[in-house]
Amino acid sequence: MSTAELVHIPNKEGYFGEYGGSFLPPELQKIMAEITEEYNAIHESAEFQDELKDLYQHYVGRPSPIFHAKSLSKEAGGAQIYFKREDLNHTGAHKINHCLGEALLAKKMGKKKVIAETGAGQHGVALATAAALLGLECDIYMGEVDIVKEHPNVIRMQILGARVIPVSSGLKTLKEAVDEAFTAYVQDPVSQFYAIGSVVGPHPFPMMVRDFQSVVGIEARQQFQEMTGKLPEHLVACVGGGSNAIGLFTAFLEDEDIKIYGVEPAGLSFKDGEHAATLTLGKPGVIHGFRCYLLQDNEGNPLPVYSVASGLDYPGVGPEHSYLKDIGRIQYETINDKEAIDAFFKLSRVEGIIPALESAHAVAYAVKLAKTLPKNESILVNLSGRGDKDIDYVTDKYGKNYGIE
Repeated sequence: MSTAELVHIPNKEGYFGEYGGSFLPPELQKIMAEITEEYNAIHESAEFQDELKDLYQHYVGRPSPIFHAKSLSKEAGGAQIYFKREDLNHTGAHKINHCLGEALLAKKMGKKKVIAETGAGQHGVALATAAALLGLECDIYMGEVDIVKEHPNVIRMQILGARVIPVSSGLKTLKEAVDEAFTAYVQDPVSQFYAIGSVVGPHPFPMMVRDFQSVVGIEARQQFQEMTGKLPEHLVACVGGGSNAIGLFTAFLEDEDIKIYGVEPAGLSFKDGEHAATLTLGKPGVIHGFRCYLLQDNEGNPLPVYSVASGLDYPGVGPEHSYLKDIGRIQYETINDKEAIDAFFKLSRVEGIIPALESAHAVAYAVKLAKTLPKNESILVNLSGRGDKDIDYVTDKYGKNYGIE
């Protein structure tokens, strides 16, 4: 497939090459078909798109700006680093882009409640926000480990009126939260809408979330040209499920001279259970109703995963990312916990921007990359979220190493 054809995937069955699809029992498959039909209709509806565009502008604060990180670039001593400031969106991350779209779709389908999983809490906060705005009930499933790590976001969800449901099974993190949310959804798929938090899950969700997130790349392409007179030579974004990355990358996939990097969490080491580098070390398998690269044991069961960033510790990844890896359009790299924490403090102290730990992985790789490139080249990073949610955890665990007593 040529790069010019990439924007037209998936096929009607929801496959990106061999990845994606919908591996569900018949009764749920019928519900997914209804969601697909309704989504295809509203995707072509000027009324729906105008409503969403109005919310993006007047509620979210879009377009988010692009910032030239001159001090960080100077320290790196190579290419110029720019940030697409998704951290400045209402609710503090890119997640609001697809949550508003999913909540609007749920409302138009007559659903009474939206439910979801969350890891870092940004998707949960964004969905709780959209539910409050549109008058929907909201249940958020969150692992007990992440509830402790991301306590500020737990409080935000509760203030917004959502019910936060602790998940105590397994590692008590994101994968288990998805398991529990999916179980709850199966019990009542008629009145509930499962607003999946990334470009994962059965068709049509990887396509639908990508489409809602593509506003990031569409804006960035125009803004960067207006700002610099050219397109960036390099794009960088962190990848857990992969929504913020696909959001930026989609608008540039046809530009074969632009190099694109997705950054996964190497965690503590490459031992099983100490990282979540799915595209780096995984192999194709099925999880949560879709086929993708998957960290799995010899029987095909998902392996335990870990990252300092709660939003990245998922054993699977978006099917489109899996496909883009196979065809070589995107290069997937890794950043470990220490590098991410260093970048968290570096960006905070050099540019006055406190990034989310997830985004800090992308920042760390961009700085590393910049050092290898000439000064006349540029790197555009999707700064996918702000770090307010992480400051208690980071200072408690790492503060003394960075002069915080």
